[in-house]
Amino acid sequence: MQMFNTPQRYGGVVQFLHWATALLVIVAWVLGTFGDDLPKGAARSAGLFVHISAGLAVLAIVAARFLWRIVDPPPPPVATPFGAWLDRAGRFAHLTLYVLLIAVPVVGIVTQFARGQPLPLFGLGEIASPWPADRAFAHSVKELHELLANVLVAIAGVHAGAALVHHWLLHDRTLKRMLPGAVR
Repeated sequence: MQMFNTPQRYGGVVQFLHWATALLVIVAWVLGTFGDDLPKGAARSAGLFVHISAGLAVLAIVAARFLWRIVDPPPPPVATPFGAWLDRAGRFAHLTLYVLLIAVPVVGIVTQFARGQPLPLFGLGEIASPWPADRAFAHSVKELHELLANVLVAIAGVHAGAALVHHWLLHDRTLKRMLPGAVR
């Protein structure tokens, strides 16, 4: 597998970062949505720890993706019968995804700090809350975090749906360019 992008497909680094992001977003969203259903105690604490760790990992991966993009620009969009407007729509969707991939974890960090809780760093240490707990503010920020996370998952679903439309209806290589091991 090639490491760098080519004009025809994405390289292994970008593919890994893309699919790792997708997996981490799913894990974080599921635990954020259903974590309160876990039994109180160790299970719920572990769920919150994994949720926070997945969010922090998403931030790290997005940073890596931006740095890698400087070194290795993406291939050009696949031409479609719909012309430039579909390319613009795709660029807007990607920009929105990137903004949300940053905003959701950042608002989650603010939520943790608003609760007066430290931010665990993958079990290696933690960052103490810079301010005392404020229950009302924490509740408001948590609501925003949940809303943004749901919007992120919805737009990611549209993104995945668009890839399937490209594959099954437009019969182009958009999806195959991002799949590891796909035939050239």
